[in-house]
Amino acid sequence: MSDVARHAGVSRQLVSMVMRGLPGPSEASAQAVRASARALDFRPNASARLLRQKRTRLIGFMVQTRNVFELRVVERMLERAAEEGFHVVLGPVSATRTTDVVVSELLEQRVEALCCYNPDPESLALHRALETMPVVWLGERSSDPRADVVRTDDDTGLRLLVEHLVALGHTEIAYAGGLDGTVGPDRADTYRRAMSSAGRADSIDVIEVGFGEEDGAEAARRILRRDHLPTAVIGSSDQCGAGVRAVLAQHGVEVPGDVSVTGYDDSDVASISYNSLTSVRQDVELTVDATLSAVLRRLGDPSLAPRETPTRATLVVRSSTGPARS
Repeated sequence: MSDVARHAGVSRQLVSMVMRGLPGPSEASAQAVRASARALDFRPNASARLLRQKRTRLIGFMVQTRNVFELRVVERMLERAAEEGFHVVLGPVSATRTTDVVVSELLEQRVEALCCYNPDPESLALHRALETMPVVWLGERSSDPRADVVRTDDDTGLRLLVEHLVALGHTEIAYAGGLDGTVGPDRADTYRRAMSSAGRADSIDVIEVGFGEEDGAEAARRILRRDHLPTAVIGSSDQCGAGVRAVLAQHGVEVPGDVSVTGYDDSDVASISYNSLTSVRQDVELTVDATLSAVLRRLGDPSLAPRETPTRATLVVRSSTGPARS
């Protein structure tokens, strides 16, 4: 900044005012400062500026970059947070980048609030965050009373899928999915309840795999080793459903003629023409609105109690489901 001031022949304070967009400098002075900044290729140091401020207006967001739905939420969150004068700092989580690693990195960035998709509830870094700032727990339910929770109404979502398939005449409806965390067991249990409510308790069939495309492929391979195929398979995610459909097709099993297949999330994976998966839509807009509202509410008044916000689940029917085979 001092170099810009010398180049433009003005004070360092005036350069600072121009760079920060503050009123006061004349138009001629402002143009001279901006011209010098361009000539010297000067860019304001946002990090240094944040260190001098009491507030950073940064929201940390922990996300799995391989989860298509989570990326859609993050994309919209970036836009909505900017409208409220906040920036979002992303923390990608993976098998090697644990909740502890990601949350610790976000805390070092001096975020004012934290949003986490399916975090490890045993994470020490997460517990530090819960003690010091608003935390929004996304995806899974949380038993920690310090966190706001935003999650899809999976009870409705799985019920809609089962009812849709039953209405098509299906009697043997399998469920393929992971049982990790809380969202995995919760969705499997919800499937069991929905099957019981539909009078299909005797044909409950949970195939424990995971949530990814290869997990769905493994579920399909297990199904193909059986003497008898189910009439339908519900995938715990769109990726899982896509994996099921692909392997069944490779082995000459027609979808939906022989076996109907669904996903869950209504991500881009479901809507791609060669998948065309019936799915349950998790509402991105409602998820982002509820998440950002929780952050702003708790930042505005830290004494307010956290709360849980369920978001709407709706059925989206595509060509991967049809009448049960006779």
